[in-house]
Amino acid sequence: METSVINASEYRDLPLSQLNESKTNPRHVFEESALKELASSIRSQGVLSPLLVRPLTENGFEIVAGARRYRAAQMAESVTVPVRIVHLSDAEALAAQLVENLIRAEIHPMEEAEGFARLLALEEPKYCIEQIAARVGKQPSFVASRMKLVDLVPVAVDVFYANEIGVSHALLLAKLPADQQEHALSACFKEVYNGEHKPARILLPVRNLQYWIETNVLLVLKDAPFNKRDVQLVPTAGSCTDCAKRTGHNKLLFGDDLGKHGDQCVDPQCYQSKIAAHVAKTVAEKPELVQISTAYGTQKEGSPVLPRNKYTAIRDDKPKSNDEAKRPEFKVCKFTTDAIVTEGSDIGTVYRCAQTRLAPCITRRR
Repeated sequence: METSVINASEYRDLPLSQLNESKTNPRHVFEESALKELASSIRSQGVLSPLLVRPLTENGFEIVAGARRYRAAQMAESVTVPVRIVHLSDAEALAAQLVENLIRAEIHPMEEAEGFARLLALEEPKYCIEQIAARVGKQPSFVASRMKLVDLVPVAVDVFYANEIGVSHALLLAKLPADQQEHALSACFKEVYNGEHKPARILLPVRNLQYWIETNVLLVLKDAPFNKRDVQLVPTAGSCTDCAKRTGHNKLLFGDDLGKHGDQCVDPQCYQSKIAAHVAKTVAEKPELVQISTAYGTQKEGSPVLPRNKYTAIRDDKPKSNDEAKRPEFKVCKFTTDAIVTEGSDIGTVYRCAQTRLAPCITRRR
């Protein structure tokens, strides 16, 4: 059969043997029960909606949209199917596949994300997120969030495809660094023992996962003791202001959930590496700094770090009464020096230290 097309777009019936499925089709999952139901309909009524195809240089035509109908027609043992033949570039074919699948049967969000990512990666024509959103009739924030799903680690992808987590859970997980996703994935579930040897796993509401991320992963950048603009503090990490793992960097991606409480870092490992580099740099530049700990417990023998019971932190607010003014934490000492927290909480914070005969008194440096 001739594969040439005279008109820019034409309709005809083609043998199934002349059709080839597209490798760029966003849909990878075809439910067997749904295909059987469609095949039954085709046996009685035929294929009611033509497949969208484009001519190939060899081997007939490529199916741009209609892979489900094609497979169901095979199950129904049809000889031919109606098609609409159009000339499309690779970019146009991919866009048509996305639009077709969004309009027709619902596809899995992972397949949708991979399709958007392939469209964005095209060299010619070049698309941006806003153009893709307009092409498929969605908001830019929807496209940006969907595309983030391609960053899911394999174990999360498997659980997502198995419908063990919802799209809202998957989107939150995908916004985290890979090394944090598996830990966060476990927070999606609660194990319930019901007398069986193996406990049942129950999916928790997405708000539980968001709370876990807020309390175990997110770090408020305004509280960071280091210079967030310093590109040389940890050269491999660069500046926080240009980092894509900062919620304030991408309002489309983080605006509705992880970014609603202000600018935060979603990579604790990178954040901690910057704190360690900041402490090392500060101590090296000012070796006279007193090192203090805010942690409870005893210090290791020979440690240069003063424990909590060896200093008094001077508060920088004013006392509210005369009795309160007599308390040690409101008394400024005659001799002062600097101190930096190197253990416990608030590591890297520099305080002002007033020396006494018994122990130094510390006040936070503004």
